[in-house]
Formats: sequence, structure tokens, C-alpha cells
Amino acid sequence: MAENYLYYGDNLDILQRYVKDESVDLIYLDPPFNSNQDYNVLFAEKSGGRSAAQIKAFGDTWKWDQVASETYTQVVEVGGRVSEALQAFRQLLGMNDMLAYLVMMAPRLVQLRRVLKPTGSIYLHCDPTASHYLKVLMDSIFTAQNFRNEIIWKRANAHNDPKRFGRISDTILYYSKTATPIWNAHYTPYREEYYESHFKKDEKERYYRTVPLDAPRHGEGSPGLLYEWHGKLPAPSRTWAVRRETMEEYEQQGRLVYTRTGTPTLLQFADTMPGVPLQNIWTDIPPVNPQARERLGYPTQKPLALLERIIQASSNEGDIVLDPFCGCGTAIDAAQKLHRHWIGIDITTIAINLIKTRLLDTYGADIVKTYRVRGEPKTFSEAQALAEQDKYQFQWWVLGLVYARGDEEKKGADHGIDGQLYFHDEVGGKTKQVIFSVKGGHTSVKDVRDLRGVIDREKAEIGVLLTLQESTQPMRTEATGAGFYTSPWGKHPRLQILTIEELLEGRQVNMPPIKQVNVTFKKAPKARNEQAAIPTPLFEE
Repeated sequence: MAENYLYYGDNLDILQRYVKDESVDLIYLDPPFNSNQDYNVLFAEKSGGRSAAQIKAFGDTWKWDQVASETYTQVVEVGGRVSEALQAFRQLLGMNDMLAYLVMMAPRLVQLRRVLKPTGSIYLHCDPTASHYLKVLMDSIFTAQNFRNEIIWKRANAHNDPKRFGRISDTILYYSKTATPIWNAHYTPYREEYYESHFKKDEKERYYRTVPLDAPRHGEGSPGLLYEWHGKLPAPSRTWAVRRETMEEYEQQGRLVYTRTGTPTLLQFADTMPGVPLQNIWTDIPPVNPQARERLGYPTQKPLALLERIIQASSNEGDIVLDPFCGCGTAIDAAQKLHRHWIGIDITTIAINLIKTRLLDTYGADIVKTYRVRGEPKTFSEAQALAEQDKYQFQWWVLGLVYARGDEEKKGADHGIDGQLYFHDEVGGKTKQVIFSVKGGHTSVKDVRDLRGVIDREKAEIGVLLTLQESTQPMRTEATGAGFYTSPWGKHPRLQILTIEELLEGRQVNMPPIKQVNVTFKKAPKARNEQAAIPTPLFEE
């Protein structure tokens, strides 16, 4: 069975360990960056040794801290153009968050160049606050000769930004690895006024025009373009624009129209022409608005059409697309839809869970057979290690196992609720809920009593304690005393205890069939007449 890959972890580590040299055809990345911060704050000097910052879901910023300082030293000591660029940035910017951002991006961009095929391309999506610095960094890694475009994408219709012009665009920096990248030309429709000014209408209301088939002669002219056609030669200073065999094809197709002097012209219908070659300012792809069917609630979600355009332009079916900051998985979804192989990497379990749900909703149950997830806990000891390393990532991972969601921004008091799952089990009935409490440390009968109180307070139908430790007999007795919730599918314990070991073995919450009644996440729209591409193995185990 063929596979794609979804990795949970730091993309620098994943790239170094798992992705081979020159194995990827196209890279798209939209690195986290807090464009909402005040410009001066980004450049404020930082001091003091803080704990290492990780990129959290919805926390779009890197900070200048001890880790950033150490990374700067490591990259600079390697030498070369990247080292020179970072030293210049430090002299220009000082030690601040912007420098930290560039320092953390540098080794990742070096790795991305390594894994890119000679015919490959990379598209770096950023906002104007950092785009000019990133371009200098990209020039130092991919060389200025391989810079192909700065694409401006209009991401909003209007902004009321105080004391400045409204900021409504993002920048996409397009580089190739060599001078011969994969390229599939794109076209956009002609404007209506262009049809009116450059075309006529025939009796069937089709727009058409005629194009001259002679051209200026340069020097002696090409012998292949100097021939007699229906008894007529081109004017002394001109040649025919096409060779005789092409002219004959046009005549067989009925596409030749002759002037009063007998000069052939080519008949063109507007609806058979490709349109205007796509330019580098994209205003025809709107952002994902709050009512859009594809919107999944991820703040930085990009429209599917944007990624489809990039993937179609710089890759072919069967090629490999990599997104090292895959977020809610738009690039992954677009690659799957367009029959490319894909690799997605993200450092948050919420992103990995969201992408798995998105693929399932869009392509159906068989999609799970086409990819592997690496980096998520598969055993109890791995789960225990994650709980010790990062309790919030552990919490999100556990909630993903039961198809629930939590408050992605809340880090303080949670009122006894770590996650919720909403469901409808009767036609036209009210929305009902399952409340979850996640415990990665010591648990006791007190935790069960607390959850029972939360169920009563929230008027929830079911409450579930998800625990790393085994439950005790007093805990199970307390849970039994909460009684049952009755649905059309039967009785379900109102208070349940599930251990991580049981979840890893496939046990689920006792509730109405979750695949039928779950309304917790907004579902991605199903692919229309699309078969989930069945890829072939990409990398060695």
C-alpha cells in the first residue's frame, strides 16, 4: 500500500532525519509570524534567559531567547553566505524577535534546499513585515539568480489601519533550485472590455478575431518562412509567420480568412484561447471568509484555490509536495486533490488532528490507508514521555483520540473542562455534549467527583475522565454512581473512565455512534468526483 507522510514534531529535526536529498518536487511554507504585533515591539531589544519557546498552535511568534542565541552561533560558525547574511542582520537589527525569526528560519531553509530536486521550486508565504528580510535570506541560500517572482496576493478587501494605507496583501517569494524548474503556465480570462475592444461577434454570438500570418523579415529571413501560398508571396520586407505545414493545417481546419489582397489571416475564437498569462499580482482568489464551506476555524487558514494554483504551476501528477508548517493542512488537501504525493510537518498535535479530520471528511474512510502519521505516541511509554515533555500537547493528542476538541488558547483555569464533544442523537433535537477531563499525572476518586460536579453544572449528557494512570476501584465505584444517559441506541454510562492504554488499543467513549452524530468540528467539504490518490512509498523506513 502506498503512503504519504504526516509528521508531528520540529520540522528541522524531521527534515534532517527522514527526508532524503533531492527527493521533493515542490515546497510551500507559511511560517508562523505574528503580523499583528506592533512594528516597534518586534524590534525591541530583549534580554534575559527564558525557557525555550516552541511554536504553539495560534501562537505566531518566535522570541529572542537562549535557544535563538545558541542557534545563531551554530549557523554563523558554519560560515558561507548564510552566515554572512545573519551577521549583517544582527548588526542591522540587534538582538530582538525579528532576528530570532530569521535565525530560526535559516537552518530550515538550508534543509529545504537540500531536499529539493534540481527541477524543484519553493514558495515562501509571508507578510510585508518580514518579507524583505526573508528575501535576502533566500537569496543567500537559493541565490539571487534563482529568484523567479515576488507574488502579491490580495488577502482582504479593506482594512482601516490607523495613520497608514490599509494593509491587505501577503507576499509569496517564489524561488527555483536551478534554472530549469517544472513550469505549467496558467492563464486568466480576458476582461469583458477586452472582448468588446479586440473581438467581433459572429452570427452565433461567439467572439472572434483574425490575426495576421505574416511577420517582419529579419535579415535574409528564414527559408522555411519564404514560400508561395495560393499564388501569393509575402511582401518584400516580410515573411510568413508559420511554416507551410502549419499553414496547411490551418487551412484543413477552416481557420484561414483572406484579406481583399489575398493575404491569409488566422481565425481565432475567444472561447478557444487560453486567456491572459497569469501575472504576479493575484486579486482573483479571495480569502477564506467566515461563511465559507472550506473554513475550519484555523486563524491563518489559506484558501484551497491559492494552493491549487501553486501546485498546478510547479508540479505534475505523482510529484511530491512538502509543507513543513502545515497548520490546518490546506497544502496537503490541495496536493491530495491534484493527485500529488505529500509530506506535512507540524509541531502541534492540534494541527495533526485537524488535518486527519479534514482528510477523512473530504476523501472518506479509505484515505487513512494512504498515509502514515509519524511522531505521535503509539505506545504507553511514548504517551508518558509526551505528558512529561508538554502537558498541553499531551492534552490535545489525547482529545484527538476521542474526536474531541479543547480551548486552543486557554492556558489558565479551565473550570474542570479540558475538551468537549458535541452531538445530535435525535432529529431536530438540541445539541448535546460530552465533557472531557484529561489527567497526565496522579488521579484519585476526587477527580471523578470533580468531574461529576462539572457534568451537573454544565448539564452535560456524558463526562469522561481520560487518564494516564490506571483507575482505582473507588474511582470506578464513584463513576458507576452517576447513572446512565439514554439515547436511541441504548444506555450509556453518564460518567466514564478511559485510560490512555485503553485508547491506544482502540477503545472509545460509550455514546451514540460518533461517526453519525458528532458535530464537534466543522467538516471540510467532500471532494467532488475525486478519488484519493494512492501513492507509492517515498522514503525508506
